[in-house]
Amino acid sequence: MTTFSDLELDPKVLKAISEAGYETPTPIQAGAIPPALQGKDVLGIAQTGTGKTASFTLPMITMLAKGRARARMPRSLVLCPTRELAAQVAENFDTYAKHVKLTKALLIGGVSFKEQDALIDKGVDVLIATPGRLLDHFERGKLLLTGVQIMVVDEADRMLDMGFIPDIERIFSLTPFTRQTLFFSATMAPEIERITNTFLSGPARIEVARQATTGENIEQGVVMFKGSRKDREGSEKRRLLRDLIEAEGERLTNAIIFCNRKTDVDIVAKSLKKYGLDAAPIHGDLDQSQRTRTLDGFREGSLKLLVASDVAARGLDVPSVSHVFNFDVPSHAEDYVHRIGRTGRAGRDGKAVMICVPRDEKNLADIERLVEKTIPRIEMPNAPAQAEPEAADEQPAEKPTRTRTRRRSPASEPKAEAPKTEAPKADAAKTDAPKADAPAAEMPNVEEAAPAQAERDDRGDQGESGRGRERRGRGGRPKSDRSEGVVGMGDHMPSFIALSFDERKAS
Repeated sequence: MTTFSDLELDPKVLKAISEAGYETPTPIQAGAIPPALQGKDVLGIAQTGTGKTASFTLPMITMLAKGRARARMPRSLVLCPTRELAAQVAENFDTYAKHVKLTKALLIGGVSFKEQDALIDKGVDVLIATPGRLLDHFERGKLLLTGVQIMVVDEADRMLDMGFIPDIERIFSLTPFTRQTLFFSATMAPEIERITNTFLSGPARIEVARQATTGENIEQGVVMFKGSRKDREGSEKRRLLRDLIEAEGERLTNAIIFCNRKTDVDIVAKSLKKYGLDAAPIHGDLDQSQRTRTLDGFREGSLKLLVASDVAARGLDVPSVSHVFNFDVPSHAEDYVHRIGRTGRAGRDGKAVMICVPRDEKNLADIERLVEKTIPRIEMPNAPAQAEPEAADEQPAEKPTRTRTRRRSPASEPKAEAPKTEAPKADAAKTDAPKADAPAAEMPNVEEAAPAQAERDDRGDQGESGRGRERRGRGGRPKSDRSEGVVGMGDHMPSFIALSFDERKAS
């Protein structure tokens, strides 16, 4: 079995390793450290959580132990995709170089330029930076890269995802051609392959695991979830997450919960806190001081649940994470490997649970195709019916369906609302065409009919003004009269027409 003492590291480095409690190197460390100490370029491919950081920090400290840095000209450069990963690499240097007199500087966003400039002006042996902040210092004339002897690119595939590849290519062009390059990645996309072919010279390729594999010590599972209604899916999904957390009981010591969007990170963290769970968010829009404080609390154990975007998915070394929950199925299959790699580190057992809604089933199929295995389906902790009351409380009640008109149909109107005088209208209409066999006594007198008709007209106008707020149909008539006999202009006979010629002359 290989030990660190077999790797020809500096005795002071070996002392620091022993004090840190490590004795046996991981496969990627055992494969990458010897060629790195020989000055060769190294291309390391290994799944996350296998100790890639020590694979380049240990040989770098050994090789930089001799020599001295000059002002504004760092001797080595480490590029990281995120602030958190850069800060973690800096901590590793502090751990392994505590018996070696080496200086370092950390160039990340969210920190004052003035403080960083002061460190660079003194001269640093190791410069750890994110690509954007490094180029900012260079363009301001505060930094020269012509003295870089060793250059490290960590989590190169994440650099590709975040759009840093043009910056990486520019930084390569600013460093000496004779530099030594250590290139590490969990996956090898075609674009990453192109960069390695361009900027690495005859690299020693160390691949300790198949690309994009997941640790065998991580128990995986996925819950297939479908909300009762589209507008309730979010609240019911958060209820399911709380049920999954509670179902783990004491086995869950701490956990990272991943969301695809920053807004969902805040919503989920707020929901968990509302129901009494110890949770805090971390994503790219938060202040650097708050991100650092939250991450420190999670590492120290004062924070149990860390709700994160993919900014925390790469390279964060918290050895004792017991669970990972994917609240959303990641859009890129490779991100699943890195997310669940936060648990089961350093040989420990871990558990990863994912929630999949119907629209994410295609992404789930891509993940299973990448890892070449079917993720076991697990049952929901509670039946869907038990989630209904909570969801109903969070969402407003369903509004009644609106009809095309607010007024009730004529058939549904109570008959008592119709004027009592409308029944004789049909009789009045019958006077125009009386039946031949009807008794003469039953036929109304014309003189009596006219005043009655006028009275009906007056009552009709009065009723129309009383009901005048009714919605009128086409033609200006109330909709309620459409199915009845309608008396329009010219359909009734004024009283003066019914008078005989002699009566008019006498008057």
